Amino acid sequence: MNRNPLPVLYALCALLFCLAAEAAAATPLLIEGKKTLYQRVVSHPGAVLHSGPDGQSGIIADKVKTFTVFYIYARQGGRIQVGVSDRQADGWLDADKTTAWNQSLTMLFTSRMGRQPVLFFKDHDSLEKLCLDDRLGEKILQYERMMQSGQTPPDFPVIAQEPPETAVSEKNFYLLPVLNVDNAFGESAKLLEVASIDPGSDNGSGASSPASAPADKDLRTGFVFVIDTTISMKPYIDQTLKLVRSIYDELEKNPHGGKIAFAVMAFRSNTDLKPGLEYTTKLISDFKTYRQRGELENALARVKEASVSSHAYDEDSFAGVKDAADNLSWQNYASRIMLLITDAGPLREGDKTSRTGMSPAVMAEYLKKNHIYLTAAHIKTPNGAKNHASAEIAYRELARQADNRTSYIALDASTPQKGAAAFDAVGRRLAQGYGDLVTATAEGRLLAAPVQTSPQKKLAPEEEAQRIAESTGYAIQLQFLGNRKGSRAPSVVKAWVADADLARLSQDPQAQPVTAIQPAVLVTKTQLSQLRAQLKAIFESAQQSFLKDESKNFFQNILSAAAQMTRDPQAFTRSPGKNLAQSGVLGEFLDGLPYRSRIMTLKEDDWYQMSTGEQKSILNHLEARIKFYEECDRDNTHWEGFGSPNRDEWVYRIPLSMLP
Repeated sequence: MNRNPLPVLYALCALLFCLAAEAAAATPLLIEGKKTLYQRVVSHPGAVLHSGPDGQSGIIADKVKTFTVFYIYARQGGRIQVGVSDRQADGWLDADKTTAWNQSLTMLFTSRMGRQPVLFFKDHDSLEKLCLDDRLGEKILQYERMMQSGQTPPDFPVIAQEPPETAVSEKNFYLLPVLNVDNAFGESAKLLEVASIDPGSDNGSGASSPASAPADKDLRTGFVFVIDTTISMKPYIDQTLKLVRSIYDELEKNPHGGKIAFAVMAFRSNTDLKPGLEYTTKLISDFKTYRQRGELENALARVKEASVSSHAYDEDSFAGVKDAADNLSWQNYASRIMLLITDAGPLREGDKTSRTGMSPAVMAEYLKKNHIYLTAAHIKTPNGAKNHASAEIAYRELARQADNRTSYIALDASTPQKGAAAFDAVGRRLAQGYGDLVTATAEGRLLAAPVQTSPQKKLAPEEEAQRIAESTGYAIQLQFLGNRKGSRAPSVVKAWVADADLARLSQDPQAQPVTAIQPAVLVTKTQLSQLRAQLKAIFESAQQSFLKDESKNFFQNILSAAAQMTRDPQAFTRSPGKNLAQSGVLGEFLDGLPYRSRIMTLKEDDWYQMSTGEQKSILNHLEARIKFYEECDRDNTHWEGFGSPNRDEWVYRIPLSMLP
């Protein structure tokens, strides 16, 4: 029988066409001009996953988890075909329920230490025009007043602002993905196009809550003395007891004095090398108000200086700081203050005798995520003169503030009497400042924004203590009020912002810019765990082979990991061992990033020209960050789950400075 072959041929062609379409759909769309980077979006609250691009298609998921990152596979009408992996599409989303996000950078509001709230402008030209205006400071104040009045003209350039009289509540997770960047103003400020996404009511189904804001409606201050109790520190141990007694006496007269409590943590050094030290750290007393003063005073009176010397001049002050952060009863205190007192530098990253293995920058970030403000009182004695410079560098970094100042105070201890008197003045001024914060908040008074002084102006130790208490107290009060009121980040689809405080720049264009928003990378617990595991493997391999001239591979592997995590953490999760430099696509991953971590700012030639000591410094830098990731992984209180029972899917905003 003679059959017509055309129907079979048509069917075969149709099948081949479907297979080709399916194969094409299995690969996400590339970013224009790129060969390896795919287009991605992040989902908004209320996003729904559909089975097709038209309005008649069914629903696959009626509630997509907020801030899910998707790859884009196709565009049709008002919808985009998306998938959580770059292997297959999962369905279709309405494009207006997503924001393009081709890098994983998001911005975080910095602590409000006197800076003005961030203004969101409707377009780039409006913000650029403001930055070029000779009356920049006046214009900013005018915009702020008009925004607060609620009466703005139709052509008003500002469409939103950060809450002016509070900080954004730490309970309200927000996302500020970076969409575009203008570097025209160089180091002064970057102009960024961002979206501002607030999950709002979508965040009501069991999201993890930060351990920052206690339920108590009253602001309470927890103030811990972290004291070096090694040889030579007896005058300061004794002075701490006198200071605490004196402050308690004053608090007994204050109607709000019961809202301030003190604690004491002591530290020495490595007891494996020197067992006679008795302890590396020791909790002398948890927080006690004046009503329990006898318990703290008696415990502190029994503290003695060590009877033997440590193995090195540096002491394990970071162990004392970390144990104070981890082991005290902070949960009742929204105002968290730490005063470190020592005459020696810290054991730090790269030193095997350090219990924490953390660098000053990593320890500072650890305190920051636990909402603890540290002041370092560095006692400069004649015997420690050779140690002063290195110790000062470390403690200045540890005590770095959001306004680019540092809460480091050097105390002249040319004699024990001078040192003790200087410490007493500093401790007393700090305690008074934070007492004023508690009183003002209890009475419903807003603290005045701190007067900005030039960093070059030399202040006496007690004046520096007052400046620190005023700037941190102002930030603490705004954060407390924001938590109490549930203040939210503004919600805007697209807007332009400056990453520096423009009001401060208008006052002194030559001054170092004060950061208003800082970059972070959004990662899941799985992604962070794999980053930690991969970097640890690279680190251990480098330690074993460092002297075998294999530093090139070490640098390329670390650079590849940092680039992938910043650009696309999901790509890193899929192939954590991929070396982008060797595969020839490293440039694509780095190109267009407005911010880069320390390792990403280096060029290969810079790396090869480094001395062995400089390269080992990078190795120590890496080790400290691995320690930080381990702490983040263990601490579920700062992860956001949005009700998901699967902790591997919870997300965290890792500051870019904490990437390699």
